[in-house]
Amino acid sequence: MKSKTKYTEKPCVAWSPNHLKIKSVAIIALSWLSAQTPIQAQEAQAVKYAKPSWYFGVAGGSNFNFYRGSTNQLNAAFTPPATFHDGDGVGLFIAPLLEYRPADSRWGVMLQAGYDSRKGSFDQVLTDCDCPADLSTDLSYITVEPSVRFAPFKSNFYLYGGPRLAFNLDKSFEYQLGINPAFPDQEASPAVPGDFSEIEKTILSMQIGAGYDIPLSSDSNKTQFVLSPFVSFQPYFGQNPRSTETWNNTTIRAGVALKFGQGQNIQEATDMVKDREVDFTVNSPSNVQGEKRMTEVFPLRNYVFFNEGSTEIPNRYVSLTKDQVKDFKEDQLETFAPKNLSDRSKRQMTVYYNVLNILGDRMQKNPSATITLVGSSNNGNTDGLAMAESVKTYLVNVFAINAIRITTKGQDKPNIPSEQPGGTLELVLLREGDRRVSIESNSTDLLMEFQSGPDAPLKPVQIVALQEAPVDSYVTFNNKGAGEALSSWSLQIADEQGKVKSFGPYTEEEVKIPGKSILGSRPEGDYKVKMIGQTKSGKIIEKEIPVHVTLWTPAKMEDGMRYSIIYEFNTSKAITMYEKYLTEVVTPKIPVGATVLIKGHTDIIGEEVYNQGLSLARANDAKNIIANALAKTGRNDVKFEVSGFGENENNSPFENKTPEERFYNRTVIIDIIPAVK
Repeated sequence: MKSKTKYTEKPCVAWSPNHLKIKSVAIIALSWLSAQTPIQAQEAQAVKYAKPSWYFGVAGGSNFNFYRGSTNQLNAAFTPPATFHDGDGVGLFIAPLLEYRPADSRWGVMLQAGYDSRKGSFDQVLTDCDCPADLSTDLSYITVEPSVRFAPFKSNFYLYGGPRLAFNLDKSFEYQLGINPAFPDQEASPAVPGDFSEIEKTILSMQIGAGYDIPLSSDSNKTQFVLSPFVSFQPYFGQNPRSTETWNNTTIRAGVALKFGQGQNIQEATDMVKDREVDFTVNSPSNVQGEKRMTEVFPLRNYVFFNEGSTEIPNRYVSLTKDQVKDFKEDQLETFAPKNLSDRSKRQMTVYYNVLNILGDRMQKNPSATITLVGSSNNGNTDGLAMAESVKTYLVNVFAINAIRITTKGQDKPNIPSEQPGGTLELVLLREGDRRVSIESNSTDLLMEFQSGPDAPLKPVQIVALQEAPVDSYVTFNNKGAGEALSSWSLQIADEQGKVKSFGPYTEEEVKIPGKSILGSRPEGDYKVKMIGQTKSGKIIEKEIPVHVTLWTPAKMEDGMRYSIIYEFNTSKAITMYEKYLTEVVTPKIPVGATVLIKGHTDIIGEEVYNQGLSLARANDAKNIIANALAKTGRNDVKFEVSGFGENENNSPFENKTPEERFYNRTVIIDIIPAVK
């Protein structure tokens, strides 16, 4: 049977406490408002105040309570013959409130804590006697409701939501069995009062709501009042009044909040900002010549790695157009950098991801050179062949290499696979390394010195990177507070002859300008820097600072060199071709009295402790080869420093995200540092 509210039986209970409380609060608040407004108007007159960030006040309203589920045993002493299912009622909500919301932000926080009535009533008809049974409750709580507030349109409309923590205050009920309408002369049973048993002392639930702020004071009042009608929805989740049975409560709350706060004098705030408007400083670094650097000989593996499920060349490899081929030079690869490449190891990976362009350029310059492209795929020979054909198509279409010079074939595993029989760990990474196209050739013009055979690396690339002025060499202009105080600012920089260069306008607080933009072709100079700013009120402010600017100079080249050799997966013994390379190419480049730094690395595949030992074994292997070669020529003037870094990604030459990077991390890096003269 549909439930009905039973408050008509107790008009004094329904109106007296709740409405008198709301009425009293409203009268007091409006009286205070009427007293404050004329006083503040007299004090403020032409003064204007910003909107407050902090508000205090009181919220009041009605809870429209909807009970569902069922309850029967009201307490241990009383179980009526009826089971009550649906009920509803209206209860009072009143609470002091605290609110924080910066005037220039959409976001804020709210806190309400006060009295929360969940009053309601049920009625049920007993089928055996056709008698109405009525149950009413004065269930109430002390509620604590923190919420996050959000104004989506930066207007007076706002949304809010958050948890509700309620502590039971009243758990009383009143039950009465009515008379059968067919026997109007019967006397009704007396009402049975009592307290519910098994009442939850603490309830944790939630609410969402919306409100609208209506200002009651003008911006000439320091104390500003706001009236905020609101409505909120508190679903039944977590709102089971009792720990027994299935009784639950959903509430819709409608009410109004009266709040006030104190705004800051806008003129005073502007005056405070003025001090920051002129907090202008300039930092011009001395730009002493940088540290000496080395030329690097970078080994070039003869592999192109493919993504699982695709036979197209991955987009991390640099693809040229026919028009770009004529401008391609392998010693100027900065122009052809790959996409989505981090700063770490950028030069080296720029080289590797141009491997097909380097190969095409070398084949153009050496028209008799031929190659075989071998695609390896665990999906079968056909898939591997399709990968090889993708590489061939690129070389033929873009670099115009005669197709007769390129042979393709497919196989299920590379000649030197990373995945070994019986292996069970990190197979995904190993198989990524085995899905590749190997570039094989017998043409010495394409291959590394002393190399031959199907797995010989390509000729290494010598990296001489262009040096550009680093950001920390720029002149820094810091205008602290400009973000709040100024709408924009600009610079006028005058040299000794009074010639002026202008920069800007800017809105950020810090600006960096390359020294070359100020100096032009001059190595250094003295300047006067004038900062010209416009405040948000339209006022112009200026500040002038003298500064000496020095042009950044690139580092000098060092005769020293860096070499790298690549080890196969899980090996610490250099293959024969690298042993000959270290002996006949690297060792003769070591000058008398030099220091040779030898650093071993691994990829991340395998145990960390094992990889630490493997990297040191690789470094010592390279050191022993070089030391033996020096000893054969009667030299003992070279100092060695050997270290192994394992898979430590803070020290590894590359990251480990791609198979290319993991292959290059299986390396020993050799730095030859000449003796100080």
